[in-house]
Amino acid sequence: MERLSAQDVMTLWPDEAGWQQDIGLVAILDAGDGDDPDGPMLLRSVREIVEARLPLVPRLRQVVHTPRRGQGRPLWADAANFDLRHHIRAVAAGQGGELFPVVESIRRSPLDRSRPLWELWVIPGSGAHAPAVYLRIHHVIADGPAGVAMLGLLLDAAPGVPLSPASPWRPAPVPRARTLVVDNLRGRSTAAFRAVAARARPGTLVPDLRDSWSALRRTRREGRAPRTSLNRRIGSERRYAVVHTDVEVVRAIAHRHGTKIDDVLLSVFAGGLRELLCRRGEPVDGVVLRAVVPVSLHGSRPGPARGNLLGQMIVRLPLGVADPLRRLTSIAADTAVRKRHVRPRTGAVVTGRVVRRIALPMLARQRMTNTYVADVVGPPTPLYLAGARVREIVPVVALMGNIGVGACAFSYAERFVITVVGDGVVCPEVDVVARGMEEELRALRGEGE
Repeated sequence: MERLSAQDVMTLWPDEAGWQQDIGLVAILDAGDGDDPDGPMLLRSVREIVEARLPLVPRLRQVVHTPRRGQGRPLWADAANFDLRHHIRAVAAGQGGELFPVVESIRRSPLDRSRPLWELWVIPGSGAHAPAVYLRIHHVIADGPAGVAMLGLLLDAAPGVPLSPASPWRPAPVPRARTLVVDNLRGRSTAAFRAVAARARPGTLVPDLRDSWSALRRTRREGRAPRTSLNRRIGSERRYAVVHTDVEVVRAIAHRHGTKIDDVLLSVFAGGLRELLCRRGEPVDGVVLRAVVPVSLHGSRPGPARGNLLGQMIVRLPLGVADPLRRLTSIAADTAVRKRHVRPRTGAVVTGRVVRRIALPMLARQRMTNTYVADVVGPPTPLYLAGARVREIVPVVALMGNIGVGACAFSYAERFVITVVGDGVVCPEVDVVARGMEEELRALRGEGE
């Protein structure tokens, strides 16, 4: 029996408010590779590949089972009637052959909670784009690093890798109510024992309390995030814009100025937001937005990344600083301090129905942060699907609450792709942000030349 972690459970809550927490990627394939990458054979090949790899990724055949009160947190259970055809399908390209309107039309349909929470869509090539696949999974299955680990199990490191025959599979039954009650009581007893043991060891308890108190004081000292037109309750519609560059370009900028790659991402995104607010006629002088940045904690556990294990830090984005280099230097100094205090999200500690009822309305009115920025490190070497080389991977991330725009970077095979995601009403001008980011990259790349 495997229960969902508290952090896993919290990823399900925003769905209730209409903010689907699906994360995913669009893998662009080389049209000239593979066996008929544009036709029905690609769909059949993808199904065969995933079917053979399913034993490596058990979550893809499991559902979230929510037991009755007193039986504990939700748990993973084998899907009774798993059918791969429900999860891997093909969709025609949209009008004009544009890719992201097709992706958005798929994403807006909620995943069926009675089935495993993932889908893979084959999108045939057209005159406007190469063939692609859109993989979306619910955040409850994996965070960014765990999703990358899953991707490495489903795709090949070289073309023409032979498939092992799909092994027979029979779903295990859901544990009985008595078993769930006993397991829940055992879990509560273990948690209580650990709490008592921690109090008996001041050497571990006092530092933890001191760190928590320091984090609370820092949060109160910084006050509320500024109000902008980007921070209103969002709906379900999304807009996308993509910035394409190379890992080496971003790495060279970071090296030249003594910063990190994620500092460059944050600074470039801040430049894009500055451009957007200036276009909207909003003041930017002295404005410092706050971005929540997820930080992977998977390295603290042995084995491959699984599930959700994230901390977070809130980074200051000084939009009032017009000079890209000064802004980058300021952000790098800020992140250097904050990385030393990264802690697990509150959801790793507190859950429950009452907490959920309180938290969801607060998300639409929160003043802790203005935006969201993630940097996901993908495979450094090319991957292959059905013999076709994956040329580029474009990340697709979720928004919630009153965060109207966010960004996610994905590095893969020396490509560095940044997706700007905006709410269709609060921030439809994602192309303005993307163009501003491209200008920032050019300015930082040309500094000193």
